[in-house]
Amino acid sequence: MRNMMIWVFAILLGVLSSAPGSASVHKSAKELSAKALRECNLGRRVQERSIRLTHFERSQALAERAITLDDQVANAHFALFCSLGEQMRIDGENLSSLLEFRRMMKELDRTLELNPNHLGALSSKGILLIRLPVVLGGDAAKGEQMLWRVIQRDPKAVNARLTLAKTYAARGDRHEAIALATRALKIARAEHLADQIPQAHATLRELRPTHAQPIKAQR
Repeated sequence: MRNMMIWVFAILLGVLSSAPGSASVHKSAKELSAKALRECNLGRRVQERSIRLTHFERSQALAERAITLDDQVANAHFALFCSLGEQMRIDGENLSSLLEFRRMMKELDRTLELNPNHLGALSSKGILLIRLPVVLGGDAAKGEQMLWRVIQRDPKAVNARLTLAKTYAARGDRHEAIALATRALKIARAEHLADQIPQAHATLRELRPTHAQPIKAQR
């Protein structure tokens, strides 16, 4: 009987020692999250729809695998938010599916729940709060505060500045709007952000009349 028990414990020990521990699972989830974010960013940088969609679908699959392994990795949820959001707007920004929209927002909120200082999530949340109608959770004042918080913590934030530029322009403060957009363009050029340079150019064209004098970027 004693020998039998020793044999059973030996088998259990072998099984447990061969199973992935929590540290290795967490590491695998982080690696998958990094790959998922990379795929989403790659998709943003190409123009051809089919290639973009392939990157976003790959990003989604990697992020879902990461979350299955470890639900506590903030970047896994942010990568899933990124891939879902990009797929929703691949043919132009629209809310084609309320169910997918809610899933996307759930992943964004989960990211901030796990990491309240996640700059990518803060920027995305702030932009959405400004753009969304109140019935879908929009809150322009709160969104603006979040974007200024992002800029304070990340001097290279481009999208936050462009969104604030449009917000200031809408309320009639064109000088501040142009300063923000000009700074965003300078950052995008300096950082070689090929996907954001055209956005900054387009924003400046909307804000600045062709005869206006250049405004020095301040922020």
